[in-house]
Amino acid sequence: MKCPRCDSNNDKVIESRTLAGGASVRRRRECLDCGYRFTSYERIEEKPLLVIKKDQRREPFDRTKIERGVTRALEKRAVSRWTIEELINEIEDEAMAKGKGTGEVAASVIGDMVLEKLYKLDKVAYIRFASVYKHFENLQEFISEVNRIDCL
Repeated sequence: MKCPRCDSNNDKVIESRTLAGGASVRRRRECLDCGYRFTSYERIEEKPLLVIKKDQRREPFDRTKIERGVTRALEKRAVSRWTIEELINEIEDEAMAKGKGTGEVAASVIGDMVLEKLYKLDKVAYIRFASVYKHFENLQEFISEVNRIDCL
């Protein structure tokens, strides 16, 4: 594994953990040349999942899009990077499971999964994500969603 600091390929694994029910492995590594410690992830590569967009276009599933949205929603919130990674792994695993038979899943299904996970994790992040995902047009829609959360 190439060191992100010095580009050396000379490293050792310090610790390994399985994640997402054994579907991925997290490894802590140490560069033997510069001493820098870093983390790598290994995942099983499966048949690509296609996401069906609103306009019926299909595009390959892109984990980084979910990561970007979730990270943005959780910005400046007291949630660890580890928790965010686990949440994204869960969403990815659920999306893969839903698309198992056809190899396709609707973008709205993925968006709803993200909302559900954020709702359980952090209500502020949920509102942040929902305001973009649900395309709130005005302040009243935003307030209605906040009130709905308070009632639940």
